[in-house]
Amino acid sequence: MASAAFEEIVEDFEFLDDWEDRYAMVIDMGKAMAPLDDALKVPATKVEGCASQVWLQPMIEAGIYRFQGDSDAMIVRGLVAVLGALYNGLPVADVLDVDAVSELGRLGLNEHLSAQRSNGVRSMVERIRKTASEAS
Repeated sequence: MASAAFEEIVEDFEFLDDWEDRYAMVIDMGKAMAPLDDALKVPATKVEGCASQVWLQPMIEAGIYRFQGDSDAMIVRGLVAVLGALYNGLPVADVLDVDAVSELGRLGLNEHLSAQRSNGVRSMVERIRKTASEAS
């Protein structure tokens, strides 16, 4: 189960044969993402377990889950954007039903990220799931 925005990314990735092109697309997604306000880059929003600095700020309105995020590393910023496409706009209860490992596997990300980056993605997903769980 994934959002329509994530399904578009999956379709775009199908047209890119080379992993470097996919990597560039992820970075471009991060560049296109609005930066997180510096006032929100605080210990409460910082994601532990990431090699880079990562912040996620959840927002739940009318039962719909969204988050803003940022990172000091371009590829990780892109991964934040990918996770935003996966989760943003879903009902809070549905966030817990998303199998992020499987969904990201559809993009081939699982086999092309370093162990540190994979751990960071796992930490971001855990934070997203925790906030959704607390809100439901």
